[in-house]
Amino acid sequence: MSNKNLSMFIGMTLLLLSSCHTPDTGCSGQAASIISKHVIRFTQPGERIPSQVSVYAPLLGNGFTGVALAGNPEQQVFYVARNDFWRLKAVHYEGYAAMLGKIELNIPQLKGASFLVEQHLYDAVTTASFEKDNFSVAYRAYVAATEDLLIVEVNMKGGGTLEGSLRLNLPGEKELLDQPPVTPAPLGKTEINTTPQGIHYLSRAFEDSVDIPTKAAMAMRVEGSPDGRFILEEGKPVRFVCAFSSNFKSKDCTATAIQKVMDYSPMQLKEVEKGHKQWWRNYWEKSFVSIPDSMIEKQYYVSLYGIASCSRDLDFPPPIFGTWITMEQPAWQADYHLNYNHMAPFYALYSANRIEQADPYYAPLLAFIPRGKYYSEKITGIPDGILFPVGIGPLGIETTRWVPQLEKYRKWWKETGNIEDEGMFWKQRSNAAYAVVNLAMQFYHTWDKDFTAKVYPLVRHTAIFWESYLKYEDGRYVDYHDAIHEGTDDLKNPLLSLGLIRLVMQTAVDMSELLGTDAGKREKWQHMHDHISAYPLFERNGKTVFRYTEVGTEWVDGNTLGIQHIYPAGQIGLDSEPELLDVARNTIQEMQRWLDSNGSNSFFPAAVRVGYDPDTILHHLRRYTQHACPNGYQLDNPHGIENLSTVPNTINEMLCMGHQDVVRLFPVWPRDKDASFHQIRVEGAFLVSAALKNGEVTDLSILSEKGRPLHLLNPWKNCKVEVREDGANAQTYDGERITISTKPGATYRISPVK
Repeated sequence: MSNKNLSMFIGMTLLLLSSCHTPDTGCSGQAASIISKHVIRFTQPGERIPSQVSVYAPLLGNGFTGVALAGNPEQQVFYVARNDFWRLKAVHYEGYAAMLGKIELNIPQLKGASFLVEQHLYDAVTTASFEKDNFSVAYRAYVAATEDLLIVEVNMKGGGTLEGSLRLNLPGEKELLDQPPVTPAPLGKTEINTTPQGIHYLSRAFEDSVDIPTKAAMAMRVEGSPDGRFILEEGKPVRFVCAFSSNFKSKDCTATAIQKVMDYSPMQLKEVEKGHKQWWRNYWEKSFVSIPDSMIEKQYYVSLYGIASCSRDLDFPPPIFGTWITMEQPAWQADYHLNYNHMAPFYALYSANRIEQADPYYAPLLAFIPRGKYYSEKITGIPDGILFPVGIGPLGIETTRWVPQLEKYRKWWKETGNIEDEGMFWKQRSNAAYAVVNLAMQFYHTWDKDFTAKVYPLVRHTAIFWESYLKYEDGRYVDYHDAIHEGTDDLKNPLLSLGLIRLVMQTAVDMSELLGTDAGKREKWQHMHDHISAYPLFERNGKTVFRYTEVGTEWVDGNTLGIQHIYPAGQIGLDSEPELLDVARNTIQEMQRWLDSNGSNSFFPAAVRVGYDPDTILHHLRRYTQHACPNGYQLDNPHGIENLSTVPNTINEMLCMGHQDVVRLFPVWPRDKDASFHQIRVEGAFLVSAALKNGEVTDLSILSEKGRPLHLLNPWKNCKVEVREDGANAQTYDGERITISTKPGATYRISPVK
C-alpha cells in the first residue's frame, strides 16, 4: 500500500470512529471495520505443545473451556482444558490446574500437505486449510461463547474421497510428567467410552487424596458416524460437536455433556453460532481504538481476544497459562501467583471497559482470607490482619503449602527462611497488598458499590495488617524485614511495598467512605498513607534513581520491581512533584526493561504514567509486538496470559489517562500521529471517546456512569471550552483545568470555543 493510500485508509478509519463518539449511537460498523482486518495466522503447526508452560499455538475458548490446536495436517489435535478443572490439594506439587483430554482428527492422506490456520478476531472463528496434489481439506471451528460447545465442520474440495477418523483421548505419555515423588502424575479416576447412540465421551476426576473433589467431562457426536470414522468428498461436509461440563456446573457432568450433544439439531446449531457472533460483536463494541501502526493495533486486539477467550468463570479465573493447559504438571502448578502473575493479565481490562473479564480475578483471593488471617497471627502475631503466601489456587486451596516430606527434596527452601510455618513467602510481606492492586483499579474505574462491598473485607484486613506491622519512627512509618525480590535479605523499606501500602491505605479510606463503614479507622489509615517513608534514592551512572530498598538490595538488572510503585501501584503520575517525576524517568532510562520475562506488563505503563517520550515508548512497543507469537504470547517467555495486558494497557494510557483524578486526552502520544478511541474507561467511572486529527483533539464526549465530579485537563490549552449535556443548554468553562458537575448516565460533548 502506498503512503498516499495508507493515509487515506487511516483517515477513513478515523472518520468512521469519530462519528461514533457516544455510547448510544451504536458502533457495530466502526468496530467491525477496525477489528475485522486483523487475523491471526499460523503457517506451520503450533510449537512447544504440549508443554508445561505457555504454548505457541492457535488458542480458542469461551472463558470456561479452552482449546489449543496442535499437530500436522494429517493429525490435528485439539487439547481441551477448563478453568474449573484442577487437582485441588493444598500441598506443593500436588495441587494444580489439569488438562481434560484431547480430540484427535486423523486424515492420513493429508501427510505432506500445506498448512494454514487463521483465526478471525471479530467473530472468533478459526479456519484451517490443508492443500495437497489435486485436493484440499478445510475446517471451520469455534468454541461457542454462549454454550459450552466446540463445533467443527470439515470440508473437502477435489476429486475422489478421503478417509478420516475422530476420537477422544486422555492425556498420554507426551502430556504426563512422571518424576515421583516430587512430581507424580496421577490421572485420577478416568472413563472413556461410547454410548449406544454413538456419543463418544470421556471424563477425569480427582476424588481420592484431595481436599476438594473435582470432575470434568466432554462428549462428542460425529454426525452420521457412530464409530468416529468418516468419508470426505466434495460437497458433503462432516460436522462434529463436542460438549463440556464439570461437577461445579452440573450434578452429573458426564450425563450433561452427553445430553448436550444429543440434543443439538443443525437448526439449533445455527442459533448457537448466531449467539456466538452476537456475543463477540457486543464484546468488541465495549471499547476500541484506531492507531496508525497496524502491527501494534493488531496486537492490541489479539490480546483482548485472548483474555476474553479465557476469563469469564466468576469462581475460577484463568491460571497463569490461561485455560490452555496441555501438560501435567504445569510449571508453578499454573496457579495464582500473588507477587504479580495473577494480577498482570487483568491490568488492561479496566481501561478497555471489559469488566466482565476482570470480575473472576478476586474470587480465589476472597476464598483465601481465612488462611491469610491464620498466617498473619501465626507468623507475625497480628490478629485480624492478612498475610498471603506466594501461590494459591481456587476455593481456598494453597498450592505452595509446605509438608514435611518436601524436606528431602527442597530442604534449602526452609533453611533459607523462605518457608514460614507451612507457607512459602520468599520473605515477602507484600502479597496481600499486591492483591489489592486490581481491586483498587476496578473500584476507581467503576465506583460500583456492590463490587466494593464484596472485596472490602480483603482491603480492610490488609490495611489492618500494615497498621500493626509498620513501625512509626521519627515521624514516618517504616517497613522492616520485607523482601522486594523473592528471597532477598532486605532489612528496611522495599520500594514496591512502600507504593503498595500507600495504595492499600487510600483504597481502604475511599472504600469505607463509599460503604459508610469503619469511620473510626480512616484517620489512622490516612495518616499512614501520608507519613509512610519516602522512596529511597541513590546515584547510578550520574543520575538520581530509585533504590530498591533503603537498607538491603540496591539494584537488580532483571525484572521491573524498581518501577512497580509507579505501576501497577499507581503512586506516581503526571501530577506528582517534578523532582519525583525526574527520578522516575531516570529510573526508566536506567532499567530499559522493555523486553522483560516478568515485568514488561508493568514497565510500559509505568513509562507512560511518568510522561516518558512517546515515540520511544511506541518504538519499543513495536519491538515487543515483533517479539510475540501470533497468539500474543511473548517468545522465549514461559509465562502465559500476563503478556496479554501489555499492549492494550499501554495504548489506552497513552490515548486517555484518568490517573490522579484528572482526565487527560492523548497525554503521552505523538501529536503528529492521528488516532481515535471509543469508550476508554478512566477513574471516576467515566467512558471517554475522542479523536486526534492533525494535532487537534476532536469529537470529545464523556459518559458519566456515577455522576462524580469530572476534572478535565483542557485539551485545547488557551481556548475556552463548551460543554453540552444531553438535553441541556451548553455551558462554557475556562482555564487549564475544568471541573464539571456530572449526572449519572449523562453524556457530555466537549469542544473548544474558537
